[in-house]
Amino acid sequence: MIAKLEPEFMPMAKVINVFKAAVANAESQELVIAVERNGGLTAIYRMDMYKENTGHDEENYGIAERIIKTLLWAKGGYKVYIGGSKYIYDRIAADYSVGGAREFDFNFMARVYEKPFEVVYVADIAEMPAENDAASPVGRHLDGCRIGFDAGGSDRKVSAVVDGETVYSEEVVWFPKLQSDPMYHYEGILNAMKTAASHMPRVDAIGVSSAGVYIDNKIMVASLFLKVSDEDFEKHVKTMYLDVAKEIGDVPVEVANDGDVTALAGAMSLEDNNVLGVAMGTSEAAGYVDKDGNITGWLNELAFVPVDFNKGAMVDEWSGDYGCGVKYFSQDAVIKLAPKAGIELDEALSPAEKLKIVQGLMEQDDPRAADIYDTIGTYFGYTIAYYSMFYDIKHVLIMGRVTSGKGGVILLSKANEVLEKEFPELSKKIELHIPDEKARRVGQSVAAASLPKIK
Repeated sequence: MIAKLEPEFMPMAKVINVFKAAVANAESQELVIAVERNGGLTAIYRMDMYKENTGHDEENYGIAERIIKTLLWAKGGYKVYIGGSKYIYDRIAADYSVGGAREFDFNFMARVYEKPFEVVYVADIAEMPAENDAASPVGRHLDGCRIGFDAGGSDRKVSAVVDGETVYSEEVVWFPKLQSDPMYHYEGILNAMKTAASHMPRVDAIGVSSAGVYIDNKIMVASLFLKVSDEDFEKHVKTMYLDVAKEIGDVPVEVANDGDVTALAGAMSLEDNNVLGVAMGTSEAAGYVDKDGNITGWLNELAFVPVDFNKGAMVDEWSGDYGCGVKYFSQDAVIKLAPKAGIELDEALSPAEKLKIVQGLMEQDDPRAADIYDTIGTYFGYTIAYYSMFYDIKHVLIMGRVTSGKGGVILLSKANEVLEKEFPELSKKIELHIPDEKARRVGQSVAAASLPKIK
């Protein structure tokens, strides 16, 4: 199926399936990719590729490079092992280096995992590291008196939850991304928690949902602290949630990425597992709950995962890479497609204001706006098929301001149509949902509160 306003869109799932089919009818060899993250946890991806030096080395590299990028941003890691192809190893090692094409990813992963980024060649596939994954059984604990805190970029929410019932909840507007003094963040978080604590006889546990990357409850990277210097980040930010919690009492604390907590909230409301949550807002945020109802500790930073194989696709300004999710499943996608739909937007407006104009047209059933959501729905149907190569999915929750109103309904319907026509087996297995507003707002803070287990 063609993406209505972007016919040049080359879906990753389709490109990989065409590659696999061609390789199956040619002289081939196996390539094994392993990506290692904290604690020796390792994700493995195996694929057949054309035999080297048969005129297809560039095609092999093109597919392998996109899959390695996907593994890094979906699962996370600081060490990439490449087994079975010296050619692909040489190209990838050059990409992931200072001055290389993937220097952004190289630096980001080194910062997250606090280890130098490495690409390792393994000549004999039999000597590749083994798959090693471990999900944490966090969440769904509703006993006792709990604080659930949800740190957003424009407001912070806190709930006091007693035996699974929210007894108090508040939303406070704040501006964390504009503040360079970490005390602003510290005091805001502490005030929220003290307020929630005042509505309960005691505090037994604290759960935090926050945008960013968290390892062992420490803040590794988070846009909330955008303006904070590296020195202050190390000194005052990295352990901020743990430090605030100590002021409330000696209780268990669990900090998780907001995408994972959203997926957990969805799993709790659906009473099922294998849930991928995708929020389309300022960027694309995601989270995942596995078959056992656990959060995996994967990065799930799908904004940086490639979804379009077309090298002429729009480039993400931050990472410098083309065809990544942020330009397909966020307000950037709507703004990118508006002129192609014949909608002129005033350049002086903010991205959020531009989105509102398109949504206003959509509420009036403007066919140009409908074409934008139809196109994003096509992107999404194909991309769910691509994500399913890395995640075992039964439910996809679609959230975020881009999906609100009539546009979200068109998006969902089109994504379902793509799955039914192009991936009928997947379509039977995967259900797409847009949660209602109440489930989204209340569910998130209750799910956050449920993260820690009381000792």
